[in-house]
Amino acid sequence: METLKYIKGKLGYGIGAIGLDLSYGMFYSFLAKYLTDVLGLGASFLLILTAVARIWDGINDPMMGTIVDNTHTKMGKYRPWIMRGSVCNALVLVLLFSNPFGLKGAALCAYVAVAYVAWGMTNTMADIPYWSMVPSFTSDPKERNLVSTIARTFSGLGQGIVSIGAPLLMTAVSVTTALDESGNAVKVHDARSYLVCAIVCAVCLIFFSSVSVASTKETVAPKAPEKFSFRKTFEIIKSNDQLLVFMLFAMISNAGWYLTSGVATYYFDVVVGDPNKQSTFSLFQGAGSVIGLLFHPIITKVFSKRRAYQFSLIFAGLGYVGISVGAFADVFMLMNISYFICAVGMASMFISQTIFLADVVDYGEVKMGFRAESVTFSMKGFLQKMAYTFQTVILFGSLGLSNYNGELHNQNPTSAKTAITLMLSVIPAVLFFVSLIVFSTKFKLHGSYMDEITAVVTENRLKREAAQGE
Repeated sequence: METLKYIKGKLGYGIGAIGLDLSYGMFYSFLAKYLTDVLGLGASFLLILTAVARIWDGINDPMMGTIVDNTHTKMGKYRPWIMRGSVCNALVLVLLFSNPFGLKGAALCAYVAVAYVAWGMTNTMADIPYWSMVPSFTSDPKERNLVSTIARTFSGLGQGIVSIGAPLLMTAVSVTTALDESGNAVKVHDARSYLVCAIVCAVCLIFFSSVSVASTKETVAPKAPEKFSFRKTFEIIKSNDQLLVFMLFAMISNAGWYLTSGVATYYFDVVVGDPNKQSTFSLFQGAGSVIGLLFHPIITKVFSKRRAYQFSLIFAGLGYVGISVGAFADVFMLMNISYFICAVGMASMFISQTIFLADVVDYGEVKMGFRAESVTFSMKGFLQKMAYTFQTVILFGSLGLSNYNGELHNQNPTSAKTAITLMLSVIPAVLFFVSLIVFSTKFKLHGSYMDEITAVVTENRLKREAAQGE
């Protein structure tokens, strides 16, 4: 019975990641094309909007981490915010993929700007407390590996659902057609397509978050010896040098992955001329993600965490090399197989990043004398947004320079098609190998040094539990 309850709690926690990644997927993979092709917004405006939103996130994300760390309710400090954030994020997601007032010009830009920033804020409300629960469950590395793997498994499922299903759903509900290169009328993704897909994702986000909150029991987290303040939050971030290193190498690799996801919608519409092929491409990615989640526990038994992470990055980078060859040689099956290989490495990489961030929390406790899970994990959401910003700068900058026109679809100039192909495959490969160099030379939480930190944290936890039992 205890074993069943244990498994149920871990699975219940992981289910929440499905809804979060459905919202992520719509935002990171499909928003750019919706804004450029459906709403007709210019690349210059979108570059400015992304930069402004990230400046605000730099303030908002650690602020939310501080708020969560100061929350004490009967439900705990994480679950109330997961539920509030999910409901708010679902509502904003629908508004972001709609133009309910038929706005144009400056009014439309203002509406999109508000909705764009609001999505980031509401996502932060749910994402930070959700992932902050990982280090609070246990200090045991194997246990954390299990929890992180389960959460990442469901996270990958959410990504797979939206990346595979969204193009098919949007084509099915579209009422707009355009001529392909052969002069045949084909469906294209229109405003109705994006809105219906956003509504479906929003409903699922609320449902899966509700299941997670209802089935997860929080572990009582130790309180810091003093009240957090906003100034103290930035001192925590600044003093944790390994958190800053983690942010850098994770942001670079994540930007490469997001770039592929965001450009794929352009690639299969503009270069290939068949948006539905994106679903097949994503299907191989989804299969690779599943294998990667199963693959990670195996390689961590053979290699250290550090070596396993390096292997994952190399594996993903080599997959991108194959995608590049397939894209320029016009061999679709090679692209699919290479994306599968890339996804295996990516899935393993994401699990390792979650574990590393939990290690960073422990490192901060030893270095500063108190724990700050939510403040530290607020950086996870922020780095994802920074990675998205990096991706967006590359994406919109390249589209502008290559004379891309959202109304032309596959009739775009060769310069636009070449730029899109480079962004899909070559640039991500470069980013992965740069990330590998940063990680290998700057991140020190591994080996005997990390064993010493874990021993201190475990001893501290036992002392607190003993004190609570008296």
